[in-house]
Amino acid sequence: MTAEGAPDRELAERFCRQRDEAAFRILYRRHTPLLFRLAHRLAGAAAEDVVQDAWVRAARGLPGFRWEAKLSTWLAGIVVNRCREEWRTAPGAGAEPMPERAGPPPTGDVRIDLERAVAALAPGFRAVLLLHDVEGYSHEEIAEVLGVAPGTSKSQLSRARRAVRAWLGGEEGDRGRHAG
Repeated sequence: MTAEGAPDRELAERFCRQRDEAAFRILYRRHTPLLFRLAHRLAGAAAEDVVQDAWVRAARGLPGFRWEAKLSTWLAGIVVNRCREEWRTAPGAGAEPMPERAGPPPTGDVRIDLERAVAALAPGFRAVLLLHDVEGYSHEEIAEVLGVAPGTSKSQLSRARRAVRAWLGGEEGDRGRHAG
């Protein structure tokens, strides 16, 4: 088997034992697209910095990783935690951005509307929605990434979906409240 096709655990062990840079580069190339997508959706313009910092933290923490979850889940958790730091230091930190909005949903491309709706979610709701519906994580994996119970992940996903539908004008009961 080539090094490119080696399992994550084997590559991580080579990196930890021998400081094998080639093994680390393979892990980096394998997981960075997912991490960047996640960071971009959660932290916007700061995504590159978030991902680079996450990899620095991962390289330091990899020797202590217990392999109770997939490496990608652990790495996503580092990215989410790094995004939480961004949210705390960003202007308006602590504000819950969604759900009330005056006027009808924005006109134009539905994709842009959806992106705006997701971006307007409170950070925790946005993280659960993106991890579950976009990246395909299970509630158990999300619970591990975010440090919450699986039931919390489920309820936050439900609330996030409801808020997005309301933003897009998809729920009859919410249309009047958002029509201003």
